[in-house]
Amino acid sequence: MKDQPSFLPYGRQSIDDDDIAAVVDVLRGDWLTQGPTVEAFEADLAEVSGARFSVSFSNGTAALHAACLALGLGPEDEVITAPLTFSASANCARYVGAKPVLVDVEPNCGTLDPEQIEAVITPKTAAIIPIHYAGQPAQLAEIHAIAERHKLAVIEDAAHAIGARYRDTRIGDGAFSTMTMFSFHPVKHVTTGEGGAIMTNDPALRDRLRLFRSHGITRDPKLLTRESPGPWYQEQMVLGYNFRLTDMQAALGRSQLRKLDRFLARRRVIAALYDALFAELPGIRPLGRLSGSEHAYHLYVVRIDFAALGKKRGPVMEALRARQIGTQVHYLPLHLQPDFAYLGYKNGAFPVTEGIYEQALSLPMYPAMTDEDVRRVASTLREVLGV
Repeated sequence: MKDQPSFLPYGRQSIDDDDIAAVVDVLRGDWLTQGPTVEAFEADLAEVSGARFSVSFSNGTAALHAACLALGLGPEDEVITAPLTFSASANCARYVGAKPVLVDVEPNCGTLDPEQIEAVITPKTAAIIPIHYAGQPAQLAEIHAIAERHKLAVIEDAAHAIGARYRDTRIGDGAFSTMTMFSFHPVKHVTTGEGGAIMTNDPALRDRLRLFRSHGITRDPKLLTRESPGPWYQEQMVLGYNFRLTDMQAALGRSQLRKLDRFLARRRVIAALYDALFAELPGIRPLGRLSGSEHAYHLYVVRIDFAALGKKRGPVMEALRARQIGTQVHYLPLHLQPDFAYLGYKNGAFPVTEGIYEQALSLPMYPAMTDEDVRRVASTLREVLGV
């Protein structure tokens, strides 16, 4: 009996002995949390991204939540974002009582369409959250110009895009935004198990982010309302949360960051091979890319014209899984999620987003894939689709 091929998930972590040794070193040390490895990881992130400051969090969602808190957003505010994203991109506004306002994406790359933003700006608009969907940087210059005109903050949701570049800038360096969020979930480029971070160039925002991630409590003499009577003394300045990253996670993150360039290079080779294998095939085309930027390829998304091919996506995904190939759909648009019905958007409100959603399929993409793995995915997809 022929051996069954190994399962290829749509994404996965790449952990080696160096990563394991880094975590073990912390486990054998004095600090499991709130220790020096967290600060070292933050310094590494700032260097990689080009930002002045980095503040780590327990996950990317917590990081976005803290970013909204640090800006002072609340129930009187509106925050613009795209519907083609994970729920956290809009939930962060909801956590502080603000209202998400959705704007359709542009049809090439699936990122927030700058041409539609100003039509929804009101006196309540306080911030814009563009998403670097799949690792493709959004049109940041245009979004930044709109934000400048209307005095709005910009929080980049770069959960997919560490290591990406836009024009001559690095994603995270703050050239076009107030803050940038990275995620370190296992399917992302580098992982801390769960984790996230905010990059910023503003020291006041850095200080507020640090407060909100640790119960709102500080020992910083500059922030205390009373003279400290001793080294034990601390004060709660705001209502914060326990959003801290541990030193164990930070050690894994530091080790992973050293491989980021290699991981990115491999993802780009995989994407180029997929592109070549799908070139000019009927009914299949990769999601577009923005010229003048460097894609990070967290995801490799193809658009498949299922209707024209006489197929349905669910059975196609099941057939691929039966052949040991995992796929995913990113994402059910926010306005179609039951919990977002209160916003009042209906089916058809965002036709570009809905068109991409109906055709999107994320194929396996992670650095440990071999060229033969990529060819296997492409040939199997062709077989299942009959093209």
